[in-house]
Amino acid sequence: MVPEPAPLAPSPAEVLRGLCGGAVHLPGDPAYDESRLPWNLQAESYPAAVAYPAFPPEVSTVLRAAASAGLKVAPQGTGHGAPPLSGHLDDAVLLRTSAMTELRIDAERRTARVGAGVLWGDVVERAGRVNLAALHTSGPSVGVVGSSLGGGLSWYGRRHGLQCSALTAVELVLADGTFVRATDEVDSDLLWAARGGGGGFGVVTALEFDLLPVSTVYAGMLAWDWTHAQRVLTEWGAWAAEAPEAVTSVARLLQAPDEPWLPADVRGRKFVMIDVVVLAGSDAATRMVAPLRALRPEIDTLDVRSAASVAHLQIDPVAPTAVYANSVLVGGLPERAVEALVATAGEGSGSDLLFVELRQLGGALSRPAPRAGALDRMDGSFLVLCVGMDQGAGWSAVRQDALRVTRALQPWATGAEYLLMADADVDEQRGWPASSWQRLVDIRAAADPHGLFLSPHPA
Repeated sequence: MVPEPAPLAPSPAEVLRGLCGGAVHLPGDPAYDESRLPWNLQAESYPAAVAYPAFPPEVSTVLRAAASAGLKVAPQGTGHGAPPLSGHLDDAVLLRTSAMTELRIDAERRTARVGAGVLWGDVVERAGRVNLAALHTSGPSVGVVGSSLGGGLSWYGRRHGLQCSALTAVELVLADGTFVRATDEVDSDLLWAARGGGGGFGVVTALEFDLLPVSTVYAGMLAWDWTHAQRVLTEWGAWAAEAPEAVTSVARLLQAPDEPWLPADVRGRKFVMIDVVVLAGSDAATRMVAPLRALRPEIDTLDVRSAASVAHLQIDPVAPTAVYANSVLVGGLPERAVEALVATAGEGSGSDLLFVELRQLGGALSRPAPRAGALDRMDGSFLVLCVGMDQGAGWSAVRQDALRVTRALQPWATGAEYLLMADADVDEQRGWPASSWQRLVDIRAAADPHGLFLSPHPA
């Protein structure tokens, strides 16, 4: 007789079953595959368990159970930045914070309090009702907590700095299950780490931050056929270097797919685009953008609009999508850098990247923030972001297209990394100045002495 196979040993994650009111899913459970999927569908991970706590005490229970089972923990909100964790979650609990949806706007104090599952689109809409604005990202489906912990580039950054510098309090659960509310007066090291430290020191359950008294802006898009890329980007780079801090702009080379989420006059075409937001009235803003309009764009949507509408200014996908992103910080954009960019991502390059984007930095983004934090400024004048989708050639081809761009721009690179926009393997400590990195390592070690939490960018 053939002996029966020995029964499989129970998974260590079984100790989590039944926690969070039953919102824990293990491999083989009916809801497991859906629960593990992040926003960025390019990331492929199979965690030992997926847990959805709704309150800090449930977070504490999950952390203690995971530690007792010898499992790691990876907190995650939307999963926009999930690719670096691919392949690292087999012995980890994916702790999804999307059920923590508290959102309060204090119009008098001009502050917001948000739970770890809140998206920027919700904050922008609610704040806009009382003529306030946040230092929000360009994507309304991006989570507030994840982007704030990593820095947070916004349309108002050149005047007001990084979103992480607006943080006034952070609530989190440490590795031992202890709940902490950190401010500049109490547990200030943890608030310092939350201001751009990227995570790895606890599960953030809520943030509080300042809002801006902004109700309207002058904003919109200018677009040309991408055959004009060399001329337009060269002129834009020179203009951006001298632009007032009231201006924040983003240029991009876009190869638009024929998809319904795109405007009809954009679908299936190839453009060089410039998105602009100006914190000024119509007359002053018109004078500021006049040099760009002198380049005679085919599309011009610049106008006075509500600050809340700026969350939808860029034409990026909102629904979960499989994308690959990588970036490089450059100290300037001289004509030779533009030539290198166009040669690797523009007409005739053979690149299939969805877009290559150049985010204008400088201004308050280049100065130390009034509130100290792990990341209080950006080391560069422009952030060049490459984003691609698998259009049939495979992800390796997408990565190679992005790598050609970032390598071509190395002569102008600062050597720093903006980790929120890096899906590739990177040296994590390049995300911070050397002095900040060592302090961040020490804070993480004190808050998580046994290494329960996975780094957002595992080595």
